[in-house]
Amino acid sequence: MRTALVTGAARGIGLATARLFLEEGWRVVMLDRDAPALEEAAQGLDNVLPVVADVSVGQDVARVAQEFAGPEGLAALVNNAGITRDQLILRMSEEDWDAVLNVNLKGVFNFTQAATRPLMKSSGRIVNVSSVVGVIGNAGQANYAASKAGVIGFTRSVAKELAGRGVTA
Repeated sequence: MRTALVTGAARGIGLATARLFLEEGWRVVMLDRDAPALEEAAQGLDNVLPVVADVSVGQDVARVAQEFAGPEGLAALVNNAGITRDQLILRMSEEDWDAVLNVNLKGVFNFTQAATRPLMKSSGRIVNVSSVVGVIGNAGQANYAASKAGVIGFTRSVAKELAGRGVTA
């Protein structure tokens, strides 16, 4: 059974993505930092491993990476976790800037790096969820726009780097 890891899987796009993988017969590692929401989302679903973790925390990522270091490996990674802390640039705090970049961009880096070797073994796939805001910008979302533009550039670079190793991003 192929395994997919989906970050930000407790609701929205992440939960819908996890359900699509399940419908196709995959095992899904559903990851989110909101434990109650994740527990509720995973309730009644078969072939699911709900994992509470923060994509921006290296220790959490290393712990989760052990789940796909085994013989079943990992065939797909969906970096979906994302947050907003909207504020005009004149009022945006450094903490809000850092929080958004750490989850939305550093989290994508963390899980992509951790999953690369297992994905190379399975000729796996990486899907990084971005936003049109990363291309056109949006007032009050400088941090979000920067993070999502970063995801686009990161994904293009990783695609070129890993294509020769059988991984599609």
